[in-house]
Amino acid sequence: MKRSFMLWSACALAATLPAQASEELAKKHACFACHALDKKLVGPAYKEVAVKYRGDKGAEAKLFESVKKGSSGKWGQVPMPPNAAVPDADVKTLVKWILSQK
Repeated sequence: MKRSFMLWSACALAATLPAQASEELAKKHACFACHALDKKLVGPAYKEVAVKYRGDKGAEAKLFESVKKGSSGKWGQVPMPPNAAVPDADVKTLVKWILSQK
């Protein structure tokens, strides 16, 4: 019984690590200066982004480009500045995390 509980606990913890790690990446790269999970700040809420791109097979590539190179006109008049210094692997992880928001 104790072993089953420990295994279940380990699985539950492992399931939350990617989400926590991605939120930590967003903090590390100052994404929350302009974005929030569930409300518009300077840029759109991550949940809004996920809804807009749900079902779009090219969403990851489009968002990767927007994060790396910046964009304008997609969410209003305020442009998103480029984030060229953020490593590609971090951008990919962040984009997947953003698209997973419900």
